[in-house]
Amino acid sequence: MEKSFEVTEQPARPTLYMKTVTPVADLPQKLGEAFRAIAAYLEEIGASPPEATYAAYFNMDMNNLEVEMGFLLSETLAGKDDIQAGEIPAGKQLSYIHRGPYSGLEEAYRAMGQWLQENNLTPTGVSYEFYYNSPMEVPESELVTKIVFPLV
Repeated sequence: MEKSFEVTEQPARPTLYMKTVTPVADLPQKLGEAFRAIAAYLEEIGASPPEATYAAYFNMDMNNLEVEMGFLLSETLAGKDDIQAGEIPAGKQLSYIHRGPYSGLEEAYRAMGQWLQENNLTPTGVSYEFYYNSPMEVPESELVTKIVFPLV
């Protein structure tokens, strides 16, 4: 499968997020809880709609996955309680737009890793997934997920 990868320099982007450590089997539930809590907070403060939801993965330990779950914003906002204000750091990154079911993400990750090796680029070890729609809104075949590897 031919993949179209893009290396770009990106500015820092503001976020609101929650962080947890969870087994990968519980990830969908944890993502849903965090996204609902942050969405309710955004509604409470009358903030502009987010650009996308995202998950940042800080390790690949499937029993103790360290994950940040949040919303990509167009403006900096204050956090509240377990909801923290943060940012996705500026810098060079490799990205790929995946269209289709989440089950295809693993193949995309492998292809991106191989492409990084072939092009002598080093990822920082964090990966991001930006979700531009959800399975509750569109059929799985129409899901749009952007995978991002920040680069050293």
